[in-house]
Amino acid sequence: MIETKRLILREFNENDAYTLFEILSDKDVNKFLPMFPLKNIEEAKDIIKGYQEDNGIHYAICFKDDNICIGYVEVSGDESHDFGYGLKKDYWHQGIVSEAALGVIEALKNKGIPYITATHDINNPHSGDVMKKIGMTYKYSYEELWQPKNFLVTFRMYQYNFHVDDDFVYDKYWNIYENHFIEDI
Repeated sequence: MIETKRLILREFNENDAYTLFEILSDKDVNKFLPMFPLKNIEEAKDIIKGYQEDNGIHYAICFKDDNICIGYVEVSGDESHDFGYGLKKDYWHQGIVSEAALGVIEALKNKGIPYITATHDINNPHSGDVMKKIGMTYKYSYEELWQPKNFLVTFRMYQYNFHVDDDFVYDKYWNIYENHFIEDI
């Protein structure tokens, strides 16, 4: 568990299924997520079960005063160490994700993870703002035919290095996607 000024970040449990469903079924929240909106509570339960079975890091974002899930912060267990987050629409633009993400960053410094990466759709600049606020550095952009939604997206890739040289860049997306470039941002 991680505590910040306003928040508790904790592991998900089965009681979080309803609020996770509310978050991931909302079309506005889902717009920039790599999956379609959830259709039922069973899908949310399956996601939580998957969280408990994989080797990534998945925290429910909760206010200290009620411990009810309002969002999530996660780091994938694969080589990208992809950093992601989502939040109920009612809580957008209040600095909650940035506060939660900074708490996770502090905890990760001692976990041995060499770096984290994060990408955002150029049409979602607020996500990029979070990445900048928590100290991530822009590295490059690339175009991907996003699946399963099947449309072309330009992503900006950010990185935060913990235990690798500052010059190290995770270049998998650069190497995979033919149309890649560095923007002057």
